[in-house]
Formats: sequence, C-alpha cells, structure tokens
Amino acid sequence: MPAHSILVAVPADIRTIGNHRWHAAPETYLKAIVRVAGAIPVIVPALSEELDIAEILSRVDGVLVTGSVTNVHPSRYGAEPTAAHEPYDLDRDALTEAMIKGAIARDVPLLAICRGLQEMNVALGGSLATEIQDIEGRMDHRAVDDPEQGVRYAIRQKVTAEGGSKLNRILGKQEFQVNSLHRQAIDRLAEGLTVEALAPDGTIEAVSVDGARGFALGVQWHPEYWAESDADSAAIFSAFGEACRAFRKSRATAR
Repeated sequence: MPAHSILVAVPADIRTIGNHRWHAAPETYLKAIVRVAGAIPVIVPALSEELDIAEILSRVDGVLVTGSVTNVHPSRYGAEPTAAHEPYDLDRDALTEAMIKGAIARDVPLLAICRGLQEMNVALGGSLATEIQDIEGRMDHRAVDDPEQGVRYAIRQKVTAEGGSKLNRILGKQEFQVNSLHRQAIDRLAEGLTVEALAPDGTIEAVSVDGARGFALGVQWHPEYWAESDADSAAIFSAFGEACRAFRKSRATAR
C-alpha cells in the first residue's frame, strides 16, 4: 500500500474569526497523522445535519477526535450547565457523537484525544466531572501558565496502564509519563468502555471500547504534541496508523 494512501477523518471545531465562522482542526494533530501515522487527514465540517455520516465513514480508514478548548455540553450527560462547564461547541458535539458511534459500529479505527476521550464516554452514556482540581484528593491536571507551548505541553505526569491492556501492549510498559492537560475528566464510566490507564489520583486517563475488533482507544493526554520526538507518543500514532492500514486492506478484501 503506498505511503499516505489511507484517509483519517478529523471532526472540525467551530471558530469565529472576524465576521466568519470557521470549521477547523489544530495543526499538531494533522501533522501527527501525516508524519507518524502515515495517513492523510480529512477535516469533516461540523454540519452533521447536512452530512451523511455513514457515507463519510464508508470512505475513510480511521477517525481521530481531537482535543479542544471547548467542553461537551453538560445537557448531553444529564447535568445542568454552569460557568464551570464552559465554553461550548454544540455543532462539534453533534458531529463527534455521530462519528464516534458510527466508527464503533463499523469497526473503523478510532483514536480519541482529550476532549475526544470525554466525547467518547458521553456518546456511550457516561458522564463528566468538571474542575477536578477542586475535588479533594485530586491533582491539578491543568496546563501550567506559561506563554511557551512547549512548556505548557511538557511531559510531566505519571500514568499507569492496566496490565495486559491494549495500551500496555502498544507501549510495552505499564508506567510512563504523559502531558495530561485538562479541567474535566470522566466521572461515570460508560458501559461498553474499559479503563486502560489511571493517573496517581485515580483519574481515568485512557479507555478502550469493549469487544472492539479493531483499534478503539481514548486517551486524556496529548500524544500528538510530541509524536515525532517521544517514543510513547509515537507508538500510539504508529499503532493507530497500522490499524487504519489493516482496516483498509480488510475492507478491500471483503468487496
């Protein structure tokens, strides 16, 4: 299979710049898809009511759900909106729920990062906790206040993978360091998800989909940022890319 012949769908965020609404995705994720997973990212606009999501999923070989500055709207998991839950992106919420559920149903390889992991949990019926740094016994998982992105995204937090988990097998180890930057986290774990890794304070840092025949992993940290220089981050994107290539091959064989 030629290099970069596989396609990975990336759900877009809505951004308002000047007088225009933009459908966009962060460059760090796109570069990691191209340079480490060896795939072509395709940004899917957050126009879920006007798109045939099933048709899109029939044409791609993987789905990557990015992190974002916005949060899943609390009404999607039965909570009352407060200032602590903001900001929102309702158009993205609708798109990612459809794409996550559709990818899982069709065994399309799925990698969900940060907000993406939270969206995966909510899409399958789980809930989120907000401002977890204010909860007794929890660590402060937020990024440090520094103008330099490399400092903000520095790898500084220990995570422990469950023995024998998919993540354990990908990385070949149980303990490793990550750049986990967030103020929300999984509260009630959705049925159909298995915990893959935990932070020292018990925060769920990674999950996988029960019974998934292919790659279906969510991580709370940001492997995309150091995917070209950190071995563990690269391993996640490489495994995702390999899963996408295997999915393309299996689908072609079935036709």
